[in-house]
Amino acid sequence: MNPRDYLLESFSVAVKAANPAHIVPQHLPNPPAGRTLVAGAGKAAAAMAQAVENAWPADGQLDGLVVTRYGHTLPTHKIRVIEAGHPIPDENGIQASQEILAMVKALNSDDLLLCLFSGGGSSLLSLPIEGISLQDLREVTNQLLRCGANIQEINTVRKHLSAIQGGRLAAICKAPVLALIISDVTGDAATHIASGPCAPDPSTFTDSLAVLERYDLNVPPAVKQVLLAGKAGIVNETPKPGSAIFTRIENRIIANAHQSLVAAAEYFRGIGITPLILGDTVSGESREIAKSYTAFAKEIRHHPQGLRAPVALLSGGETTVTIKGNGRGGRNAEFLLSLLIALAGTEAIYALACDTDGLDGSENNAGALITPDSLHRAEKLGLNATAYLANNDAYTFFQLLNDLVITGPTFTNVNDYRAILIL
Repeated sequence: MNPRDYLLESFSVAVKAANPAHIVPQHLPNPPAGRTLVAGAGKAAAAMAQAVENAWPADGQLDGLVVTRYGHTLPTHKIRVIEAGHPIPDENGIQASQEILAMVKALNSDDLLLCLFSGGGSSLLSLPIEGISLQDLREVTNQLLRCGANIQEINTVRKHLSAIQGGRLAAICKAPVLALIISDVTGDAATHIASGPCAPDPSTFTDSLAVLERYDLNVPPAVKQVLLAGKAGIVNETPKPGSAIFTRIENRIIANAHQSLVAAAEYFRGIGITPLILGDTVSGESREIAKSYTAFAKEIRHHPQGLRAPVALLSGGETTVTIKGNGRGGRNAEFLLSLLIALAGTEAIYALACDTDGLDGSENNAGALITPDSLHRAEKLGLNATAYLANNDAYTFFQLLNDLVITGPTFTNVNDYRAILIL
């Protein structure tokens, strides 16, 4: 295999390490005396539901509803799957959330609520709090996604505009709750994965207002009014850590970025390339993170000292993009374009950056890859890499180079996977 193939295979290995079909069955409880209701949301929700059905005892009562992104459905028999909007919520998500809330309210203490959450659940399981319309929620979500806020900040606001997130789903359930969670956030805090429908929420309405102020967002008046009413104590806060609500609830992380990075590291080690995991919680502006990685890669390439090539630098997490242009491309493509510019034709360095869900932002690619001759090939085509980066148009740049990585939905999501191969 050539270096491109090594990178692509390592990404495949990382994704497989978070495959719900293998992971979910290991964490399933025994059926309760009553019924088991499955409720879930996220890009992996259908795959997780399918895994539950395949492993559940034939005589166990099982039904439910999960909501996933358009195009992420898999066949199920007992658990319904509804598709909805992501990353901007839509009416399908509202209706699915209402149905889930009604079903959960009907449970009793002999039943079990089995929740399946993964990345993307925040927009898919959207049920605005009283006083907020769907259009209000769509507008504030769009602004949050474009301003450069990190996922923790975004979800702090989302939880305080939701009737189901921030622990509110758990608060209305009389049955014991087990939430199986595939983490797509740095730090793996259950409160930020799908905005924590069953997790205690340490953030407040005051924190939500601070996020809006920090990024100088001009949100719909109704959003500001609800948050101010919450700060004044007129609207109830989300359930907090230490609340008695959570004594019968377990939030269990069953897959995360670290597991996938370890799997990729084992793959590289098996083919004679030294892996170095730089971290699974990398965050910050994509193009700036790329510059830091460039310096590290060049140091290894030119001054190996104790770490000699071939080396694979691996990292996960979730970077952000502050959108100022009008181009196309997610955070992984933007990371790579910035990396390419900073490397400026440095020999023998290849790189891949992809989202493990198979979709980089709202585009149809998982990410992209670069080779030592990428910049030269771009120049021959008349492509100005710096101009494309300034316009947030990394997708088009790599599309023209035929260097996009397109996998389609992977039915899991442990966030970004980045590999820099130094030969």
